[in-house]
Amino acid sequence: QVQLVESGGGLVQAGGSLRLSCAASGRTFSTYAMGWFRQAPGKEREFVAARSWNGGTTYYADSVKGRFTISRDNAENMVYLQMNNLKPEDTAVYYCAASRVYSGSRNPSNYGLWGQGTQVSVSS
Repeated sequence: QVQLVESGGGLVQAGGSLRLSCAASGRTFSTYAMGWFRQAPGKEREFVAARSWNGGTTYYADSVKGRFTISRDNAENMVYLQMNNLKPEDTAVYYCAASRVYSGSRNPSNYGLWGQGTQVSVSS
């Protein structure tokens, strides 16, 4: 079974950039569709971006489209979230998630595997 570990979070000023990484263990990583979600204090977990099993299709929340880019490297068992032009409203804990069944789902219930999360804080 795949296990996920996120890294790359931190504190950045508005307009800045961060790159989140998600390292996946296990031989079957390429059979999982991957996603990024985030959760701000007092709010529900929300979809950010997703990429299909083979990386050919990407999906983005409207709030991050044009600013964030999800990518994956199946050879290295890695998923990335490049975040540019960050805004204070992007402040949240960001989670990497994997699904064997659904590709590009925006519903967190459709992802069976989750990382521990990494904090992203954007100051104004």
